[in-house]
Amino acid sequence: MKIKIETQVKAHGEKIKAIFDLDPERNPVSLCRQLRRIERQGQQLAEDLCNIANADPDSKRYATLLKKLDKILGFAAQGVPVFINLDPRGYALKIQSEWVLEHREDKPIYQDWGGYGIIAPEFTEQ
Repeated sequence: MKIKIETQVKAHGEKIKAIFDLDPERNPVSLCRQLRRIERQGQQLAEDLCNIANADPDSKRYATLLKKLDKILGFAAQGVPVFINLDPRGYALKIQSEWVLEHREDKPIYQDWGGYGIIAPEFTEQ
């Protein structure tokens, strides 16, 4: 099963490289690992905001994570509407569903049920 997961991760990394016009020589697996680390930080931020009374969703942590993500993907300059989902029940790093729908033919990406593009999904054996 490990081979199946590795294949999924590699394929997703290639899609991310295509969507964000990244260096084609970049290792897709290490790219996905970098994105998963930021994803986990985004999920932690969402959980923290749910557990802290009067928490500010426009916190410095939110801006820092977006900046870190933009440094890797360059989404701001390309106009790709990336955001951090602050609902801890789902993935944190997403692309707006309207953009995903508009680019589904030329830049397909893993999606959630709401049609949002998932930047760093967790692939499992199931």
